[in-house]
Amino acid sequence: MRARTRFTVWAIAIACMGLPGIAQYDRDSSGAPKTSQNAPPPEARIDINHATEDQLLKVPGMTRSWAGRIIRFRPYRVKGDLMEMGVVPDYFFDRIKDYIIAHHEKQ
Repeated sequence: MRARTRFTVWAIAIACMGLPGIAQYDRDSSGAPKTSQNAPPPEARIDINHATEDQLLKVPGMTRSWAGRIIRFRPYRVKGDLMEMGVVPDYFFDRIKDYIIAHHEKQ
C-alpha cells in the first residue's frame, strides 16, 4: 500500500511538470497566440487599435460592453495584450483572437 502511494505522488509530480508546456502550446515561436486554420486572412481582421465600436461588433461573439473596454484601454502592441492587460478574460480572447489584429501607426 505504501509503495502505491509513493507511485501516485511521483506520477502526479511528473504530470505537473508538463503543465507549463501545455499553457504555451497554443503559441507560435514569437509567443503570439496561434490562429486556427479557418481564420480570415490578416487583411480581413478587425484592427483593435483603430476600429470603431460598430466595426468591433462585427467580430463574432463581440458585445457592446467588450467593444467599449477594448476601445477604452487602447493602444495595444499585440492582440494578446487584451488578456495581458486584463481587458478581456482568457475564454473571451480565445473566442475572438482569430478575427482581430493589432496594427500600429507608422512613425
